[in-house]
Amino acid sequence: MRISKPITLFTKDLSFYHSLLKSCVHGDNSSSPITIFRDLLRSSLRPNHFTMSILLQASSTSIGSLKLVQTHLKKSGIDRFVYVKTSLLDLYLKMGFVATAGKLFDEMPERDTVAWNAMICGYSRNGYERDAWHLFIVMLRQGFLPSATTLANLLPFCGQCGFVSQGRSVHCIASKSGLEVDSQVKNALISFYSKCAELDSAEVLFTEMRDKSTVSWNTMIGAYSQSGLQEEAIIVFKNMFERSVEISPVTVINLLSAHVSHEPLHSLVVKTGMVNDNSVITSLVCAYSRCGCLDSAERLYASAAQDSIVGLTSIVSSYAEKGDMDIVIAYFSKMRHLCMRIDAVALVGILHGCTNSSHIEIGTSLHGYAIQSGLCTQTLVVNGLITMYSKFDDIETVLFLFETLHETPLISWNSVISGCVQSGRASTAFEIFHQMSLSDGHVLPDAITIASLLAGCSQLSCLHLGKTLHGYILRNSFGNEKFVCTALIDMYAKCGNAELSERVFNTIDAPCTATWNSMISGYSLSGLQSRALSCYLEMREQGSKPDKITFLGVLSACTHGGLVDEGRVYFREMIKEFGISPSLQHYALMVGLLGRACLFSEAVNLIWEMDMKADSAVWGALLSACIVNREVEMGEYVAKKMFMLDYRNGGLYVLMSNLYATEEMWDDVSRVRRMMKDNGYDGYLGVSQTL
Repeated sequence: MRISKPITLFTKDLSFYHSLLKSCVHGDNSSSPITIFRDLLRSSLRPNHFTMSILLQASSTSIGSLKLVQTHLKKSGIDRFVYVKTSLLDLYLKMGFVATAGKLFDEMPERDTVAWNAMICGYSRNGYERDAWHLFIVMLRQGFLPSATTLANLLPFCGQCGFVSQGRSVHCIASKSGLEVDSQVKNALISFYSKCAELDSAEVLFTEMRDKSTVSWNTMIGAYSQSGLQEEAIIVFKNMFERSVEISPVTVINLLSAHVSHEPLHSLVVKTGMVNDNSVITSLVCAYSRCGCLDSAERLYASAAQDSIVGLTSIVSSYAEKGDMDIVIAYFSKMRHLCMRIDAVALVGILHGCTNSSHIEIGTSLHGYAIQSGLCTQTLVVNGLITMYSKFDDIETVLFLFETLHETPLISWNSVISGCVQSGRASTAFEIFHQMSLSDGHVLPDAITIASLLAGCSQLSCLHLGKTLHGYILRNSFGNEKFVCTALIDMYAKCGNAELSERVFNTIDAPCTATWNSMISGYSLSGLQSRALSCYLEMREQGSKPDKITFLGVLSACTHGGLVDEGRVYFREMIKEFGISPSLQHYALMVGLLGRACLFSEAVNLIWEMDMKADSAVWGALLSACIVNREVEMGEYVAKKMFMLDYRNGGLYVLMSNLYATEEMWDDVSRVRRMMKDNGYDGYLGVSQTL
């Protein structure tokens, strides 16, 4: 007779619960680790240190549940195990409870290398890089060795803050400990050296790597991109492609940031199936917007699966730069409708589109939004508002906004100084500069500050002050900046010293177009027309391409010198050879040149042939020529045209009064003056009497 064995029920032991918790770690179990742990506590089993270690690895729950686990650890005495406490503080750090983790770390009677590394990495991940660095130094002093992850977490901080010597120290530690061969560390070192403008070191490290992963290639492409080396970034990408290394979204984003042609990259994105990656699409939208292909940018944005504040900001900023404020406001409304939080960068991009007095209402509305949303507390936004109000010539509001700043970095001082100069308030600009030199923060001027102040000297025709600034430029090596030299040339010219302008100009090895323009305009202002034209010809010989500003200086020289034939040649050259469409200023100069030469029919024909409507400046140039040549009949015709454009222009009445006075037509002079009085221009009467 066969005796059967008794049937035993399946018993849940610790290994069973360990298996369940491990499955949570690997994502194979949808149950909550805390629920499993509570089930374990309800049984007769007692969790051990191994149980708690796995539980902490599996947990990512609320602070309340985590505190429950910590309490149990204390009661059971399991928290005496270093690796259990390390798991607990690591979990706190991953959940962002840095202060709690720090307190727990300080209370640990014993710490091993893992605990130190976990705390340093946690600080770094949560934005406490300085704390991470200080703890790293303490760790080394106490004889503990860092891990590869620790070093990789510290290096980005060194790169961002420009701590070159500290980063090199980390490199030395990596070399001595043998961690330099770790790909994670090597990638971090490449990124660090590129951020510190030491690309040679980054290249050496990259070349030494035997097994280059996608991350390694992306890091090197990113290094070249950050340094603006487009060709080098493309070469690395081609090598990566030839070796059949997998291309990731980061690869495309890095190449786009290097301003590599976006159309081939767009094709690559489609071929590799990255069209569903929101970050890639956003980067492409930004690239299309940046080059002015707004139709393509908008279509691509519409095809994206998700709305992106970055993509929309790029499109809006491009429209603002073009001055299409109606479209900008429509997009702004769309962003609000989508409940997007418009950040400081987006708002400043929109503010840049408010360039003239016709945008005052839009600008003040945006200012109101900045106040309502709290963005007005950010220095970036206040600087944007200062620049906008400067364009409106509202210096009182500019000064008020400046006073509201809690911190006044150099960029804010520069914004106010530049704004005052642009609005014709150079004296106020120098007062602000004096305040800056006395400020508690000891803010030192940079090249932009000096260039703005030089423009202020030009405005005040203050040669002595300009020479003082020139001395400051030489003492502080700002002379290497071409735009500072250009401002110096302009200042000396406008203060009537062409010789000093020439001296500064001759110190520049390869003058840019703006520098040539300043020299040409300077000669023209000083009455040296032949030198201005010679300078233009020399510019052409040197291979520099003239622009609109160049021809304003050239035509101005022709007008002041009465060089009609030369003026015709250069005006035609501007249009035919260089494809530059004349602005109203160019037309005003040509009309003035022809009128002063008594070529009134040609001047009027030129006005009628213009692609745009002539403004008061164009007609005013012709009226001034009529006064010089005593052409009363033509002058009356021009005056009527100007009156139709703007009857409130007080200068028009002054010019007409002077025209009649040259011909001793006193009755007409009296009539014009009565008109001035009737229209409220009494203040101009004194002006007309002195002319």
